[in-house]
Amino acid sequence: MSHSLRRALLALVAVLALAFTVAACGSDDKGDSSSSTSSSSGGGSKPGQLIKADPANKGKKLTVGSKNFAEQFILGEIYSQALQASGFTVKKQLDLGSEQIAFKAVKSGDVDMYPEYSGTALTSFYHVTTDKVPRDKDEAFNLLKKDAAADKITTLPQTPFQNTFVITSTKKTADALGNPKTISDLATKAGSSKSISGFPECKTRTDCLVGLKNVYKWTPKFVSSEGKFDDLDKGQADFTFGFGTDGELSLDKYATYQDDKQLFPPYYITLMTRNDAVEKLGPSGQKVIQDVQKPLTEEVMQELNSRVTIDKQEPKKVAHDYLKESGFIN
Repeated sequence: MSHSLRRALLALVAVLALAFTVAACGSDDKGDSSSSTSSSSGGGSKPGQLIKADPANKGKKLTVGSKNFAEQFILGEIYSQALQASGFTVKKQLDLGSEQIAFKAVKSGDVDMYPEYSGTALTSFYHVTTDKVPRDKDEAFNLLKKDAAADKITTLPQTPFQNTFVITSTKKTADALGNPKTISDLATKAGSSKSISGFPECKTRTDCLVGLKNVYKWTPKFVSSEGKFDDLDKGQADFTFGFGTDGELSLDKYATYQDDKQLFPPYYITLMTRNDAVEKLGPSGQKVIQDVQKPLTEEVMQELNSRVTIDKQEPKKVAHDYLKESGFIN
């Protein structure tokens, strides 16, 4: 499948995801106080409908931050542009640096909000060891919500996608092994003769190479590398530790394997927002954020990332195109 054709299909996926959300959740949303503002009152957007400027947002200023890699830039732009469309004045600081820098910025008030991964926040800010992070996404989120509240930070509802580790190979390698679907099946069929690449720290991490041994009883040869997909393409490793929304996974070249024993922690996005900024957002602003997240499945996020990392488009344009393709802006 060509990249351009896949892009057209992913745009359709986004629209279908919105339609599914309306059909599955429409009646329940009416009872949710965080999404009760209707378009007739000038607040927020309905799924799949244009975001309308709310006169009550005029003059309210918000600063949106992000960390310093492609997916974060895209998400920062999506939130910023959506909030601008709903009438807020938005300042962007979309290259803050590491999670520690971004977290410090939101705590100090240098930014009002930034997107963070649930597993990262728990392990980096709240001293939850990787093995102790709940594997259930909602349990992990509720733990984070409680911890962040002590820092006067609200964790807004999670995205549909997560960006956790995913074992990846070329489709050729998968075919040669009989196309296993799970890591358990893969470990049995691949054995210890195959190799896997990962960043250097992976060798000693319980949610990486050590975890494969402990949880799956799989001991592939380890190749220390930052190459990921290059390692696969050049034959330097049979498998690699990728991430679930890597842009390369939008190409018809690679196979992934289900983490059936939940080795990897959940890494769903939550927009970590200072409590005073939540008050500025109000119900309509929060609804806009939730609405623009609804089409963001892992496949859609892979496609958006590919536009930046492979096609070399600017994150600002990618976010604008996503909001337009999904029906939120003209």
